[in-house]
Amino acid sequence: MAVEQTYPEIREAVSRLCAQFTGEYWRKLDQDKAYPTEFVAALTEAGYLSVLIPEEFGGSGLPLGAACAVLEEIQRSGGNGGACHAQMYTMGTLLRHGNTQQKNQYLPAIAEGSLRLQAFGVTEPSSGTDTSRIRTVAVRDGDDYVVNGQKVFISRTEHSDLMILLVRTTPRDQCARHTDGMSVLLVDMREAVGNGLTIKPIDTMMNHATTELFFDDLRVPVQNLIGEEGKGFKCILDGMNAERILIAAECIGDARWFTEKSSRYACDREVFDRPIGQNQGIQFPIARAHIHTEAAALMVQQAADLYDAGKPAGAEANMAKMLASEASWEAADQCVQTHGGYGFTTEYDVERKFRETRLYQVAPISTNLILSFIATQELGMPRSF
Repeated sequence: MAVEQTYPEIREAVSRLCAQFTGEYWRKLDQDKAYPTEFVAALTEAGYLSVLIPEEFGGSGLPLGAACAVLEEIQRSGGNGGACHAQMYTMGTLLRHGNTQQKNQYLPAIAEGSLRLQAFGVTEPSSGTDTSRIRTVAVRDGDDYVVNGQKVFISRTEHSDLMILLVRTTPRDQCARHTDGMSVLLVDMREAVGNGLTIKPIDTMMNHATTELFFDDLRVPVQNLIGEEGKGFKCILDGMNAERILIAAECIGDARWFTEKSSRYACDREVFDRPIGQNQGIQFPIARAHIHTEAAALMVQQAADLYDAGKPAGAEANMAKMLASEASWEAADQCVQTHGGYGFTTEYDVERKFRETRLYQVAPISTNLILSFIATQELGMPRSF
């Protein structure tokens, strides 16, 4: 028996929508390194990308748990929500810390689909997971900030109109705490590209529309500052926790897809005149992956519930992301093993999903950093860095 499914109506409707986009559709996109424009348009039109936006701004006003249900079902259907999941988790920053003018200006257009908020500009080549050491700076010049620096592994920038961008407005060595002095800007990339922003695509092992960004005297209006200047790290944390919980939900969807795929194949495939699923050497690893998936799903549900209740959810978000990503990777590995040679062929979709789910052992936060966070923040051990 699987963990009780939250938002069953949403799950059923998303599943029906995803059925229109078969494995052939995703395989062609993967082959061409192309963005799933038709799929994202269908999700937008159905209102699934605006579930977190309040009704007054044209969204559904639903909690993070509903967004988890949407993304989990996309992955469980064999699709890839990575093309559009950022629009959900960036809402954590804009909804909780944006001012009234910013919400009125952007949220209705995002909800209706005429604007896309798909880019989250944090990671840099020299800082990696040490966000406090970012070097992209924004200097106040009249009514603008002038931005200079570089970001890397920023996905979907070529398919987004807006970007949440983390910058330094005060040098790190002039701050009382290393997390002070950072600010969040909302960048309109329709105006920025070619006027101080250069986008360079990065070719990766999965179709993730990842890019490198270069800022050269990019001017961003001061009115696009989200929250207080110098207090951006706190603003970005809401987006990061939402991101980890939502991606954990995607990993649960992936894991369930892999396990269902493994189970069906193990029942149908016959070797030595019997189904291979009759052999405990096949049965037990699939069952173990299922057990780990259902345990991780409970952690994801708990993290989403805490986040939606406005309670601290950092530890739970990190644990959910780690457990879910490990469960999906275990299920993926076993799915390839169960399928044998066919697991490496494109027509079964196993190898594509295998590559896609491997990403979440690394992004949006590495397993080692999660372990360090839990050790120091939850267990009181001394920091190693």
